[in-house]
Amino acid sequence: MPVLVVSIGYLAGSIPFAFFAGRLLRGIDIRRAGSGNVGAANVLRTTGLLTALCVMLLDAAKGAGAVLCAQRLIAGDATSAAAGVAAVVGHIYPLWLRFRGGKGVATAAGVFAVLTPLAMAPAAAIFVITVWATRFISLGSLVAALALGPIAFALGASAAVVSAAGMVALLILYRHRTNIGRLLAGTERRIGQKAAL
Repeated sequence: MPVLVVSIGYLAGSIPFAFFAGRLLRGIDIRRAGSGNVGAANVLRTTGLLTALCVMLLDAAKGAGAVLCAQRLIAGDATSAAAGVAAVVGHIYPLWLRFRGGKGVATAAGVFAVLTPLAMAPAAAIFVITVWATRFISLGSLVAALALGPIAFALGASAAVVSAAGMVALLILYRHRTNIGRLLAGTERRIGQKAAL
């Protein structure tokens, strides 16, 4: 059964809502537009705010759904946390798009909104404040992801949930490595800058 819920988590996470949005609404392959990232931030730059918000909510919903499904089928934080991590992995490396997906931030937000809502709230606030202050979505994502684990630990989350937050933070950090390079070089795009189609 643990293998089943982790597999369900991965398959749920791998549903490429950003790809569908690009295809259906603009007739573009989002993997070949803007940054090439299959996620809400690239949808924002290539398709618009409303579509990006819808994609972000759907990506969060699939992360939350993976955890809720695991909780219904098996009791215990460890399996639920594993299913949540699997959903993030599925988003980043989706089977349907030859393992080329997004960066996992919105899906992770959905996962930890269920696993540790008390920690997710301040992490989300950190994201919003960082993006508002700098206009860099990538920087807000990195700071919030790195802050989530320590916040969860301080608020008494289980070892499984804290460990999952750490693993997801490392995944998000790795997927943002090119963004980190652009941030250091001063060439990262800010909110409002359109990407080339």
